[in-house]
Amino acid sequence: MTKGGMESVEVFPAEGKGRGLRAQKEFLPGDVIFAEPAYAAVVFDSLTHIVCHTCFKRQERLHRCGQCKFAYYCDRTCQRVAWLDHKSECSAIKRHGKVPTENIRLAARIMWKMEREGSGLAEGCLVSIDDLQNHVENFGEEEKKELHADVESFLEFWPPQSQQFGMQFISHIFGVINCNGFTLSDQRGLQAVGVGIFPNLCQANHDCWPNCTVIFNNGNHEAVRSMFHTQMRIELRALSKISPGDELTVSYVDFLNVSEERRKQLKKQYYFDCTCEHCKKQIKDDLMLAVKEGEHKPSAEMVKEVIQFSKDTLEKINKARLEGVYHEVVRLCRECLKKQEPVLGETNIYLLRILSIASEVLSYLQMFEEAADYAKRMVDGYLKIYHPNNAQLGMAVMRAGVTHWHAGLIEAGHGMICKAYAILLVTHGPSHPITKDLEVMRVQTEMELRMFQQNELMYYKMREAALKNQKIQVMPEPTTETSPSLFHKKE
Repeated sequence: MTKGGMESVEVFPAEGKGRGLRAQKEFLPGDVIFAEPAYAAVVFDSLTHIVCHTCFKRQERLHRCGQCKFAYYCDRTCQRVAWLDHKSECSAIKRHGKVPTENIRLAARIMWKMEREGSGLAEGCLVSIDDLQNHVENFGEEEKKELHADVESFLEFWPPQSQQFGMQFISHIFGVINCNGFTLSDQRGLQAVGVGIFPNLCQANHDCWPNCTVIFNNGNHEAVRSMFHTQMRIELRALSKISPGDELTVSYVDFLNVSEERRKQLKKQYYFDCTCEHCKKQIKDDLMLAVKEGEHKPSAEMVKEVIQFSKDTLEKINKARLEGVYHEVVRLCRECLKKQEPVLGETNIYLLRILSIASEVLSYLQMFEEAADYAKRMVDGYLKIYHPNNAQLGMAVMRAGVTHWHAGLIEAGHGMICKAYAILLVTHGPSHPITKDLEVMRVQTEMELRMFQQNELMYYKMREAALKNQKIQVMPEPTTETSPSLFHKKE
């Protein structure tokens, strides 16, 4: 079954998984298989005043809706584009007297769209909202209580003059949001800022080693003429060669976890047992749990002790990061690394997690040389574990390259930036803001590297003079967030 704009894929009955998507033609790494605008999307409650409600870009100065005083937009163009979806929301907020939570707002936007367009197949959709999985029957007691509370809040907010829906259907919509809500990120892809429903994407099944990735594109309204504007959308991009008839898969969770933990996470959040090859054969688990080899190989008891110490330290680190006590984070990381290094292998996930935090926080504190050393070790480990075209790998290598540049290690920094650029060309494409930024960095570091190779002393003198004449660029403040996950789960 195909539909307008989706001719390259079809929905098919996937054995043991319900429905799935498969390719109708060949795709090469980096190809866009399809792009899909959101059926409905909302900004997270905590970010409604700093993120545009149309394109989901973070902006310093936003225009506020003059009527409800709630919605914010980049400019009048974004506001005009949003009006069809915001019109009913705007009057409902004014009538209700307060703004409901993101889940209520998203459910309402879905049902207002169904009220306008009917509940059948929307344009370009392979399946209707009615046919999406809701997994309500799999909810535990706590989830059922939250569902009941959401339905009650929705009924209080929903205007009496709008089309009325039955309790069972409203519950279905909240179930769909719970297991199919896609995380929307800001224009740099670094922070989760909202959640949306994309019916076609919902048909792509999970694989821990997928052949596709999903990237959120905020669109572009900067051109003077509206005919050149592009809308906010997700893009399903090929990570490897895909043949006609191959199932298209994405990963719902980060691969950087042993198969048993990934399976537990998938069962808890998405209600299925993962049967992918990497889980069944526990591929790469040995690398992720690696310990030192040779004559000083640690005992099983010592390994267990160090891993427990690492888990306890990670909890303390999260607390210190939330409180913004970054020097304490560095102290905890150094203490943990001292215990880990004689025991854990270079690809052990507990070692890699501490290296990642240490490099990020030290960069923020302008301690670039130590940060670069940890970043290099982290990247070396990641390269042995992740899929070569993994987006999170590309982002990690990019950050490590920037850290090396700040540390004055131009050769290693340029090499990492080039490596990251090659990965992100596949995962994000050449027009994504992150890739464009990386291309500028790549050109700059290439010029600096040539200068360094011609006259090392002169290079460092010019670099020092340039840095003295410009304001110190502070690295982004560390957050407790990891890279935005594929699907948004309500905490």
